[in-house]
Amino acid sequence: MNRQQGVALISVLLIMSLALLLTSAMLRNHRLVIKSTAQQLHQMELRQLGFAAERWALQRLRSTDLQDARSVNLAQNWAHLTPPDFAENATLHIEIEDLAARFNLSLLSTRGKAESLTQARWLRLLALLQINTPSLEHLPNTGLEHLTDASQLRMLPGVSVQVLQRLLPMVAVLPKDASLNINTASAQQLMTLADLSQATAQTLVQQRPDEGYRSVQAFTEDPLISGREVGSHGLGLSSRWFRVTVQVSVGTQRLHLFSDVELEGKTRQVNVLQRRFATPQTNGSST
Repeated sequence: MNRQQGVALISVLLIMSLALLLTSAMLRNHRLVIKSTAQQLHQMELRQLGFAAERWALQRLRSTDLQDARSVNLAQNWAHLTPPDFAENATLHIEIEDLAARFNLSLLSTRGKAESLTQARWLRLLALLQINTPSLEHLPNTGLEHLTDASQLRMLPGVSVQVLQRLLPMVAVLPKDASLNINTASAQQLMTLADLSQATAQTLVQQRPDEGYRSVQAFTEDPLISGREVGSHGLGLSSRWFRVTVQVSVGTQRLHLFSDVELEGKTRQVNVLQRRFATPQTNGSST
């Protein structure tokens, strides 16, 4: 009798232990489901805020001061953004960049008289960035002259992640009719136009008229560069291509949204060409 009671007790204990294990596993799975659901909700919130910020930025590009102006310059509203509070618990940073202020990679496939001038500017840019990669120096001969995105340069031999990271902020893939906007170009970009020193290029940027140059000729005849044989080919005063960068932080979560947009020449409607989301991450983690 005692033996049977002992066996029954052990059986009960085993059943209780099994039940506890199953309950513990169920609770653990439930916690994982709750955590995953919370993360998905956070990501949805981040994306919604990112799209709201993007729409706000696109509205700035539709402003009359940009549509009615002869040029695109850094005195206009799109270059000075103070976004409203989209949410009490969110921190947003919104920036619009003129992509025509970058070197246009599409021009490297241009043939004729302009080819040597464009190639010389490209080589100067590589030298400024301290990039010594033969496949980039001779890009038209690599089979990638018809790029659709600058990140495709990573496919070339010798183009490491580090090289690409140095290059990407300085280049864009735009239509061949896109000129370098001298009213928004950085000192580094101006240095590619001729053998200009960094001091001269920075002075050009600092002394650039607030509302930009009235003509390309006025730029090339600037006393600082008038004797440097800076050609007017490929230079312009305007742009139709911009990049909207949105950074959203909610609690410990953050999201980056990059939207490349184009203004239609006649209607001046804003078309989003492509969007890229950086993966939401916790503040303090690597990007």
